[in-house]
Amino acid sequence: MKWEQAIIDYKHYLQIERGLSKNSIENYSYDIKKLISYLENHDIKESPIAIDTNVVKEFIYYVSKDINPRSQARLISGLRNFFDYLIFENYRTSNPLDLIETPRIGRKLPDTLSVKEIDTLISSIDLSAPQGERNRAIIETLYSCGLRVSELTNLKLSDLFFDEGFIKVTGKGDKQRFVPISDLTKKFISIYIKEIRLHEPIIEEYRDVLFLNRRGKKLTRAMIFTIIKTLVKETELNKTVSPHTFRHSFATHLLENGADLRAIQMMLGHESITTTEIYMHVDRSHLSEVLNKFHPRK
Repeated sequence: MKWEQAIIDYKHYLQIERGLSKNSIENYSYDIKKLISYLENHDIKESPIAIDTNVVKEFIYYVSKDINPRSQARLISGLRNFFDYLIFENYRTSNPLDLIETPRIGRKLPDTLSVKEIDTLISSIDLSAPQGERNRAIIETLYSCGLRVSELTNLKLSDLFFDEGFIKVTGKGDKQRFVPISDLTKKFISIYIKEIRLHEPIIEEYRDVLFLNRRGKKLTRAMIFTIIKTLVKETELNKTVSPHTFRHSFATHLLENGADLRAIQMMLGHESITTTEIYMHVDRSHLSEVLNKFHPRK
């Protein structure tokens, strides 16, 4: 088996069997391509089936000089998954990364914005500008529904169940969930749909897509980043803000106001509660308040 064919087969497996998104599949493939590049540059003739632990260990040592422990851990995990796939398909009997330790890394706490900072960003949007109403609806939806950027750009008109108070969100692996939507967010989206989107030219294949660019096509992830970056610059907010920052803020503010961690998990679409538990570490003052309020020995 050659490396090129192994990558093609692996990508099909990730798409069909694992149901991963295109972005996730490309990230997994990138790890393998880095290994292939290393083998070619060092004239090492090893196939995916024959490569052993020593060669992989030398590769990881080589690249670890230029990447941090977190990136190194992600690389090892990605390669381990690839070789587990080869074992699953009976191409190999062992994983060359089984004896390679993953570096210990601390849990990175997510960046968040305060409610005041979010209000400042939203209120700074120029509603007289052609895309002002759309951008306000975008930021409000990111924050109030806790969406990933890809979930936002893929949101459809047919996913809006305003009478029931929910929107249908398609997350990682095409898994769907229903997320509550506030009256304010419904108001901003409705204004955009009825007063702006209704009068814009729309390409037929994107007619059901909620948020569109001025050419009538679906917004890209990069465009959402640009919208946020522009807002942050205009408000002179001295923070690094991305679409995910609003998602982190959504979860953190819910927790601070007494929301159940399991409910937050369901709204965020986390498969494991341990992923959601990171928000327990964001504001330790909240934990003290919980103790003082609920413990019998307060």
